[in-house]
Order: sequence, then structure tokens, then C-alpha cells
Amino acid sequence: MKLNYLKFGTTAFVWLLGTALVSGQQLADQSGIDLKDLSAFKKPGQTWSVAGGVTANLNEVNVLNVIKGTGVLVNQPTKKVAGSDLFTLGEHGDIVLELDYLMAKGSNSGIYLQGNYEIQLEDSWGMLNPTAANNGAIYARWDDARGEGKQGYEGHAPRQNASKAPGLWQHIRIAFQAAKFDGSMKKIANARIISIELNGVVIQDNIELFGSTRGSAGFEKPLGPLRLQGDHGAVAFKEIKFSKLPADAVTRQRENNTDPIYIDRTTTPNIRSFVDIPGGSKVVHAISVSSPTQVNYSYDLDNGYLFQAWHGDFIDATPMWDGRGNGTSRPRGSVTTFTKKPVPTLSKLADPKGAWLTDTTGTGFKTKGYMVDADDRPTFTYNMYGAKVTDAIKVLDGGQGLNREITLNNPIDNVYALVVSGASDIQDLSKGIYLVNGQSFYIKFDDIKDKPVIRDVDGKKDLVVLVRGKLNYSILF
Repeated sequence: MKLNYLKFGTTAFVWLLGTALVSGQQLADQSGIDLKDLSAFKKPGQTWSVAGGVTANLNEVNVLNVIKGTGVLVNQPTKKVAGSDLFTLGEHGDIVLELDYLMAKGSNSGIYLQGNYEIQLEDSWGMLNPTAANNGAIYARWDDARGEGKQGYEGHAPRQNASKAPGLWQHIRIAFQAAKFDGSMKKIANARIISIELNGVVIQDNIELFGSTRGSAGFEKPLGPLRLQGDHGAVAFKEIKFSKLPADAVTRQRENNTDPIYIDRTTTPNIRSFVDIPGGSKVVHAISVSSPTQVNYSYDLDNGYLFQAWHGDFIDATPMWDGRGNGTSRPRGSVTTFTKKPVPTLSKLADPKGAWLTDTTGTGFKTKGYMVDADDRPTFTYNMYGAKVTDAIKVLDGGQGLNREITLNNPIDNVYALVVSGASDIQDLSKGIYLVNGQSFYIKFDDIKDKPVIRDVDGKKDLVVLVRGKLNYSILF
């Protein structure tokens, strides 16, 4: 039921507010939603269900493959069965919301704070210039009276596109301050998005919301339900968590806006520095490489190892150049890490389960630097096991990831490549496609003769493959 609060006096408003508090516990007082069933939601439609896991089909639009179980909230509308939005029983005012979501290819959904302010969720993989209708955007308000082509206004595009591929889990954190009202229900302060972080990147910062966005559930009010859009496309959610918005959230966010030192690819397409691997070690001879399609990566020159890549802006050199500096640079976009500790990419093994090299001692390894093409894209070269190795890393069309081709000028027996190291899990999706590290990225092999081997090492997973003179694969993230 939609209530027009403007028709009620102060006494009636207090009664209604009390009723809301009794009938639905405030979400900010809960730790999150237990997705063992749909009991936390109001009259869920038949396209909503709970599952144990879900993957996407990269070749089919709006298709999710569901695994039985609990813990994952799934919406799968079809041509025969239209989807509907999902509302929580509990309501919220100020809140910090965190959750993971996964999009089907070509899919579209949204998170409505208090049922009224939409944060857009969309398959925006590889998009260069996102708008207020793409992933991570604050959707526009709407007024037909403004005239054709002008109805949408006050939408906010994300600062950069930090989106991942369909079928990969994405993490979003939203700090929200609700609109404030006096005793007569007159609005005295607008709602505000304090910040939105997508996959570790701040994409919205201190945005005032002057009114409800398009498709709102009703009038602005002190409390409202969390609403998940379900009438557009296939989407999944998990780890839905709530916490209270700190009283000093706005002040704290402004204080965090220091003057960073950013490096743009147009002036410096490649940079050498130290790089810290999250939760791992420091690479002391790293080169970070940008691209016009905002797909960037870092490479360990000491081991010939491609250890991270990211979508979005290039480099934050603040720790490198601010004051005395420590020589370390940081990616500015959404980072995907392929290892916690780089070791040599290549190793001679008696069998694929053998112990991997910890360093290049005894292999004849000698870096020969890199050659740069007309677009400043390097091809790395080094000597190892008596052969010359070339390692060419190129950005895929559409900015969807990287292609890597490792070539040995002299074929050598029993040389393997370590494609992924120390992953939590690796799923073989068939046809040369592997889903890695909690659905963080894909590895795709093309025309490979020897099946890659998933091996267990100290409770983690490695993906290794025999190199018969040349190895080609792609990383989709």
C-alpha cells in the first residue's frame, strides 16, 4: 500500500512510524539477511528463489545456471513468467549496505534504497564511458513535463567503470543518509549517497538526492524497505549485510578527499615501480601497463609473471612520489589478482603435480627487457632453460580482458606454465574455460592440445599447463 503522508497530521505520522518499527525491524539493527529461504521478503514473486550457487553463460543473454542449495538469492524472469521487484519486510533510514551481486550477460537490475532511490546494476562489462543508466550509476529522476528527450535528469554516472564480466561476483558498498523530516512531515534535508564503492573503487562520492529516482515505490519518507529490481533481467545476490551509518560519515568522507597524485595513460602509458600484492608480497621490479580501453595490468620482470590486472583508471602514484615516497604505485581501478606471491611463470617438471620453482636460480633466467610497439604496448623477453622466451600480453577487443601468448624459440620438454597460483577454487566449465577464485575471473584456452591441470598445493589451487613451444590463453575479468 502506498501512503500519501502529506494527508496525515503529526499524531497520525507518529502512529504510522511506530507501526513501521513494530511490524518490521529496522534493517540497520540487523546484521544481514539469512538466505536460507525467502522469509525476509514481502510476497516474493515466482521468479525469485534461493540457490546454493549460480554461474552465467557468456554466450547467451539473460541466462543463469543454478546449483541447488541455499545462500544465494536468484531472480530469473522469462518471456513466459515476468519478474517483479522484491521488498524486504524490514525497513531502513540511514544505513551502510554491503552485498555481492552477479549479472547474467546483457542483464539489468537495481537496488532501490528505501524503495525510492535506484542504484543501477547492469552488465556494463568493458564499457568505456558509463552513463547514469549503467552499472554503479545513481539512476535519473523523471518528469514527462520536461519534454521529449529531457524527461530524465539529476542522474549520476559512476566516476569510472569498475564492472566485472557476467558470471563474476561483484561487491558493492553503499553508505546512505536518509532524507529528514520535521513533525509535520515536511522534508528538512535531502537524502544523500555518502559513498558507493564497487569492487573496491569509489564510484560515487557525496551525492545529494533532491528527490526519488525514476520508478520509485512512493513518497520520500523516514523509513522504507530495501527493494531489489526483478522485472528486467537475471541477477543473483548473496552476503547481504547491514550496519549503522556512522554519525560522522559525511565529515569523514570529506576528510578522505586528499590531493592524490594520479598518472594518466595519455601522458605515461607505462610505469615501473614497486607494487604491493593485496594480502601477499611486494614486487620490486614491476611494470604497469595501460590501454586506451582502460584495461591495465602489472608484470613482474624478475619472474616473467603477470600478477594482476584491472578495469578503470590507471595509477595512483601518491605513495611513490608524495613527500619522500616509498617507490610503490597502486592501481586506481577494480583489481583482479592472479597470485599472492609471484614465482617464475615457467618451470620444468617431471609431472604437472611436481613442486614449482620458488625462484629462477639454476634456470639460466636472464631478463632481456621488453620491446614496445607503436601504441606503447610491450612484449617481454627473457632467457630461460637455454631458450628465448617472448611473453606478449594484449588487450582483448571491447576491453573485456587480456590475451597472453608465451613462445619458446626452442621447444623444451616438460616445461609447464603456471597460469593461476594459490586460488581458493578453480571450476572447469568445459570447452577450455575455467572459473577461478570464488568466481573472480575466467581463464579461456584456445586450441590447446594438452588439458590444463588443476592441482592442490597447501590447501589452495593452481592451474598449470604444458607448453609445447607456444601457449595462448585469455583472462576475462
